[in-house]
Amino acid sequence: MKVRVFSSEQEATAACAAHIATEVRAKPELVLGLPSGRSPLNVYRELVALHAQGALDLSRAMSFNLDEFLGLPPDDASSFRAYMDRHLFQHVNLLPERIHFLDGSAPEAESECARYDSAVEKAGGLDVAMLGIGPNGHIAFNEPGDALVATCHRALLSRETRQGLAAFFGNDATRVPLAALTMGMAALMQARQVLLLAFGASKAAAVTAMLHGPVSPQCPASFLQLHRDVVLWLDSAAASGLEQR
Repeated sequence: MKVRVFSSEQEATAACAAHIATEVRAKPELVLGLPSGRSPLNVYRELVALHAQGALDLSRAMSFNLDEFLGLPPDDASSFRAYMDRHLFQHVNLLPERIHFLDGSAPEAESECARYDSAVEKAGGLDVAMLGIGPNGHIAFNEPGDALVATCHRALLSRETRQGLAAFFGNDATRVPLAALTMGMAALMQARQVLLLAFGASKAAAVTAMLHGPVSPQCPASFLQLHRDVVLWLDSAAASGLEQR
């Protein structure tokens, strides 16, 4: 893994956005895996700014978001689809027909997951997957457990994960859905490049376990040790555990 440590989150996210823009220029048909949550917000702001400056053209790119809350329709204000519309899609020229999303309100979760895996495969897989990491080491909504699931699946969200998402539900963790649909480990591990974001002291232990702990389903992000091209974008607080080694 390539570890890049910056003095601030803002510096890290600006550098990550510039890297993505470079990748898009090199391959305009880039297939992007996109996360939601707190970590990518400033990356999206930087991408919007680059687009406004004429430095980012996404008209030929394609996106697949990593996950969606089970039971929430796309037009629900708390859905990840609404989040992406607010923070990225409404401000760049990514074409609507090239935006792919799991439907949390689909009547059959298993069929929806199979549909999504098929769409990712048809697109040739992800070129660049941007990921956050949970304090418990989860990536997308692949939570720690005795085993990890390769394919897109319905995932029960841990209490820790739901507490971390409370800000999107009026700071009330009890309103966060109990489950979500998520891209599985296979699509993430098969991405040609992974960009992982981690900011703040609350992520330091997970970052250290990901890099230096055993490869274990108890820390799903640790499987990225086996990936051929991972770049970590950290602020000094998230990297603090690495400096103590």
